[in-house]
Amino acid sequence: MPKTAGRGLVAVVPTALAIVVAGIPPAHAAAEPSIKIEQGRTQPVFSYADAVREHVYVEADVDSDGDGKKDRVRVDVIRPKESGPRLKVPVIIDESPYYDNSGRGNEAERKVYDAAGNLARFPLFYDNYFVPRGYAVLNVDMVGTTRSDGCPDTGGRADVLGGKAVIDWLNGRAPAYRADGTPVAADWTTGQAAMIGKSYDGTLANAVAATGVEGLRTIVPISAISTWYRYQRSNGVIYNYDYMSWLANYVDTDPEAKCAAVRARMDAEDADDTGNHNEFWRERDYIAGSLADVSKVKASVFAIHTTNDLNVKPDHFSEWWKALAARGVPRKVWVGQYHHVDPFDFRRDVWVDTLHRWFDHWLHGVQNGIMREPRADVQVAPDRWITQRDWPAPLAVKVPLHPRADGSLGLLPAGGGASATYTDVRQPEDAMVADVGTPKPGRAAFVTGELPIDLRLSGTPVVDLRLKLDRPTANLTALLVDFGTDTRVDWRRGQGITTIAEEDCHGESTAADDACYKKTVTNVAEQPLEIVARGWIDVQNRNSLTTSEPLPPGEYGRVRWQTLPHDYVFKKGHRLGLVLAGTDANFSQEAATGAQVTVDLAGSKVLVPLVLSRPLGQSDLKAKTEWRGPGFIPLPVPRVPFF
Repeated sequence: MPKTAGRGLVAVVPTALAIVVAGIPPAHAAAEPSIKIEQGRTQPVFSYADAVREHVYVEADVDSDGDGKKDRVRVDVIRPKESGPRLKVPVIIDESPYYDNSGRGNEAERKVYDAAGNLARFPLFYDNYFVPRGYAVLNVDMVGTTRSDGCPDTGGRADVLGGKAVIDWLNGRAPAYRADGTPVAADWTTGQAAMIGKSYDGTLANAVAATGVEGLRTIVPISAISTWYRYQRSNGVIYNYDYMSWLANYVDTDPEAKCAAVRARMDAEDADDTGNHNEFWRERDYIAGSLADVSKVKASVFAIHTTNDLNVKPDHFSEWWKALAARGVPRKVWVGQYHHVDPFDFRRDVWVDTLHRWFDHWLHGVQNGIMREPRADVQVAPDRWITQRDWPAPLAVKVPLHPRADGSLGLLPAGGGASATYTDVRQPEDAMVADVGTPKPGRAAFVTGELPIDLRLSGTPVVDLRLKLDRPTANLTALLVDFGTDTRVDWRRGQGITTIAEEDCHGESTAADDACYKKTVTNVAEQPLEIVARGWIDVQNRNSLTTSEPLPPGEYGRVRWQTLPHDYVFKKGHRLGLVLAGTDANFSQEAATGAQVTVDLAGSKVLVPLVLSRPLGQSDLKAKTEWRGPGFIPLPVPRVPFF
């Protein structure tokens, strides 16, 4: 368990709203249960073994299974035995659909119940660590899963309103019942709540926050979805057909027939026939949706995401982050280089301490300085993290790089009339990037010369093409590639981590629920190249996600779209490449169109957000005598590298 160096000041908190510095306690302090704070952190003064374990059923404002009764959401509670009228405590919530199927965390923990139907084991470490420090922890079964009523609807109304009802109950606005039907009030809480979780759990945190519910003070979404369209589409390109109903069925462990009608309706409404955005997806959009919207967010946000997460792709956090920033939402972010991995498994001790300070500040009101620290922690190498005042790097400038007829990529555009042609065929990415110096009919590749300095990409590249097709549409793939051997996080193997036998402990334990988890190590591998950024678009969605607009065959049109974001260092001596191709077999179930794609090179470019010391000017563009190879980029050396 991380330890606090030195004694420092001690604070006593009779309730979450009053903090008293040690040395001048109130006369009745010894008789009152209280929170203890040292060095800006709550201390473990409450017994985990003696904590109250109970469960309730919160009534949500939704009848998802159509049985004529409002759904009831199962809430498993663990809280200090002292909590009650004399000591009201804040709440940490992990709402999940996975408690009785895939489990939670790297060790796939499931809920384990005692003879009274209460939880003997709460998955993950949150209960072990935070209950002794004066928090309640709630594990909530998402509507339609585990022991909750109803039918899951994969990010829709039932998913969202079930979690919101729990916050409302904590604040006296929604009813709850014990198993015998007697009403129960949350008279032991301040009503101040946090939601945390990875993947679907973090998605629920985003969704509930975007309803604007009062009492939700902060959320910690880890690898979380911000809009379900983006989870299953990219600019009209479909990743998986009928995925939303499949996932609803996967998380629902009731008999399959119970919610069959709900899933059938999802299949009918998801627009898989076109790939277009519609009301089905608007309901499941938490940035600009019909049910939840980022403009309603009142909670602070501590987002964690990894740039090689190709399950919940990193555009989920980057677009959510941008929208939060535009509205001045208090926020913090960690940006790592793994696949779909929790920070507990790639930066454990720092994570536990940072999360502790975050919750103490937002739920107990501890002034520990966490909001005065740099807003972003960014991983720039397997063993190197940096901090900066925001993300993307504030010094990043979108530099236009132009593909040219000789296969080079550089600052100067191609001459008029130059073009490149390839065919939309279905192929994996390995084939797209192989032998880039060799022409292939299914791709067009462009590469810089050797870079004279390290260059850091921070943010979201934009592909801007002028092209024509011989058919009404085509699927387009753009890959930004680092060609050069280096030791990188091997996120393809074990998602970037290997679990080892040795354990460490964060919190207190019982025989049924210990606070100890196996450690992990980062997987690294020496690789000849890395695909840094990926982006896809269906040409008929170039102007609108809601309406298909074929490009008249033989006519040129502009197709502009964003790739996935990244934070990545291209090393000195490496080459930066742009590969254009058709249907990506790694990420889409669609068939290729077979269209011939002709790219007007003079009218095309990719905008790459690079960290520079100053904007590039005409003198840079004319500095051809300084080039050391085709397409070399004469960029100035940054004054503050990688920040």
